[in-house]
Amino acid sequence: MRIVSVGHVVFALTMIGVGILGVVQGDFVQIWQPVPRAFPAREVLVWLCAAVSLVCGAGLLWRRTAAPAARVLFFYLLLWMIVFKLRFIFLAPLTEGSYQSNGENAVIVAGAWALYVMLAGEWDRRHLGFFSGKTGLRAARVLYALAMIAFGLSHFFYLNLTAPLVPAWLPWHVGFAYFTGSAYFVAGLAIIAGILAKPAAILSTLQMGLFTFLVWLPLALAGTITASQWGEFIVSWVLTAAAWVVADSYRDAGWIFANAQRRVQPATAG
Repeated sequence: MRIVSVGHVVFALTMIGVGILGVVQGDFVQIWQPVPRAFPAREVLVWLCAAVSLVCGAGLLWRRTAAPAARVLFFYLLLWMIVFKLRFIFLAPLTEGSYQSNGENAVIVAGAWALYVMLAGEWDRRHLGFFSGKTGLRAARVLYALAMIAFGLSHFFYLNLTAPLVPAWLPWHVGFAYFTGSAYFVAGLAIIAGILAKPAAILSTLQMGLFTFLVWLPLALAGTITASQWGEFIVSWVLTAAAWVVADSYRDAGWIFANAQRRVQPATAG
């Protein structure tokens, strides 16, 4: 077994769970939505998404298949974002929700991309060097950072939707909404600048994890969660798992300057 980090395991198990859920539901899990009802071979695509999630998630946990699984998962997620998500930005470029929606997919793509770089073998470095080397890792981090900026802006643009999600036992709901939005925004800027990028990646991951466990999990345990909220719970957890991988990619980086990173740890061939 070739495990490069705790986030690696969490992300792999999460993708396995997404695949199993897709099989059970017989429909797209929320991270793959929305796909137009009239899209050709839509039902085939449902099972393809479930299979890619399940097979690649399992493949990530074994030495011989980890690098190919990471490669397939990354390129599949990237293609999915290009085909099904980016169109929203072109259709509604002045609507912040378009960037929020793309941001969710961007985090998952960034997590898969960072993991691919960490697992890439000699074949990947030779034939797909841009994607599997230091340039690819930098691009994955920038993609993640842009998603954080989009998340931060969505807190401000949709304050009336964000503030009510703050747990009732916490005071100053509007203040918390502004604070978390600002935290996402500043984290994105820090990662792009490469200054305090490591703590920014770690804290943004922690913030997504806390949101998952403090907002959606209590609803699920109480049995009061709606179908829509259940989908948000799944997305929130997948985002946390993907962000964890991005944060793990900074383990050899300096706490202040990301460029102080000593090395990227690719998997050995074989």
